[in-house]
Amino acid sequence: MRLDRFLCEASGLTRSLAKKALSRGEVTVNDQVVKKGDIKIGDQRVCLAGRLLSLQPPRYIMLHKPQGYISATQDEVHPCVLQLLPPELAAGLQCAGRLDVDTTGLLLLTDDGQWSHRLRSPKRACHKTYRVGLAEPPADGTADRFAEGVLLHGEPKATLPATLEVITPTQVLLTIQEGKYHQVKRMFAAVGNRVTALHRLQIGDIVLDAALAEGEWRHLTPKEVASIG
Repeated sequence: MRLDRFLCEASGLTRSLAKKALSRGEVTVNDQVVKKGDIKIGDQRVCLAGRLLSLQPPRYIMLHKPQGYISATQDEVHPCVLQLLPPELAAGLQCAGRLDVDTTGLLLLTDDGQWSHRLRSPKRACHKTYRVGLAEPPADGTADRFAEGVLLHGEPKATLPATLEVITPTQVLLTIQEGKYHQVKRMFAAVGNRVTALHRLQIGDIVLDAALAEGEWRHLTPKEVASIG
């Protein structure tokens, strides 16, 4: 196996991050700094920033994120979502996508960098469904505007087509294909409304398990993992 591939599989780094780690001299093979990723690796001792790497089966976790937790490995103000997992499981995991600190629902965690990249890649247009609480009932024509795409403040292009389904006067389901910064909140702001509650229900074919209470987690099934192909 090539060293750069080994780094990605053993550490969860993307190819670009593995390349940067190599160029910075953070990778050693048998205690010697190596900066080229095309060398072949067998049973050598490979370390990244002093940490011994080994190939382990990748882990894929579904978490029901509560409010008040940040989708990051550390933060000085809010607790991070990894604190909801046992320490031995949380080690090495990264968030495959993010949720705002006040947003609840489906969050995926993994140490498989390639899988995470595929899930987040704009080229995949992986749809995400949210249950949205609104300050006011959606104005007439909102669903049509979202289906056509709306121009968000500061963005050069309109959003990709989105689907809006009204559940109650102030609660809707919104399915989008992108993951722009605060996209759902900004979409409703663009049509003169305000999001009061946001809960992610689904990413692609992966649906939040109804048996999981807030703060609970489970491993993804092989079928769920394979759905991000």
